[in-house]
Amino acid sequence: METLLVFKSSFSNKFWKITVAGTSFAVNYGKIGTAGSVNVKDFPTPEACKKEAHRLIQSKLKKGYQPAVSADPLIKESAMTEDYFWQMLDRCKEKGDDSEEQMEWLTSQLAKGPVIDILSFDSILKKHFSQSYTSDLWAAAYIAMGGCSDDCFDYFRAWLLYLGKDVYYKAIEDPETLLPYFGLLQEQEEIPQLEEFLLVACEAFEEKTGRDMEDYWKLYDQLMQDDDPDPDIDFDWDEDDEEGLSRMFPQLWAVYGENPL
Repeated sequence: METLLVFKSSFSNKFWKITVAGTSFAVNYGKIGTAGSVNVKDFPTPEACKKEAHRLIQSKLKKGYQPAVSADPLIKESAMTEDYFWQMLDRCKEKGDDSEEQMEWLTSQLAKGPVIDILSFDSILKKHFSQSYTSDLWAAAYIAMGGCSDDCFDYFRAWLLYLGKDVYYKAIEDPETLLPYFGLLQEQEEIPQLEEFLLVACEAFEEKTGRDMEDYWKLYDQLMQDDDPDPDIDFDWDEDDEEGLSRMFPQLWAVYGENPL
């Protein structure tokens, strides 16, 4: 259930929107034409949630708010587009000598924008993160590192996504295109993992609002509604079948089969 109200006068031009889902609701409010601020509140039962939402709506109506009737957009949509997402990652690599400094810059940049942009950044990240959940990439990570658990593969995919749009898409098509990047890591005595990247949006939210991770995920679930699990994949390789892995990715195996990162 979603209700959007507006209040217009000589001195005010505001919107107020409430979105109810299950045992919680999100309230988005602010000046018309902006992204506004967002708060989430939980209740013990759906009935209690709906009752409080109805009370708030009636209270706003009594104060002079009216149901929105204009076809014009009242709430500024997120500026976080796909293109801007990839551009931020490219810029980020220029903002520090190592991944720690770069993640700090990215967190700070996100925290400067509205909350909806932080959520949208995370939504785009999660979409591509899910797309990289493939048997081929897992096999490549396994060969390069000499093993790869579930968590390890999550952090590997975060590292891959952070490399940028072109590298990411090419690697999904052919994981052996990652050989030069593995080589750079080998020179630096590092491994292809970047767990911190998965937490950037949440940390930016905490920096901006002072609210914790639990509040962030409640708000994300309320407004983005796209937190789908990774897709099921059919493994076409066996970790104990070295011959099969070497046939699958001969170039990767030649370099890292006996000498993993």
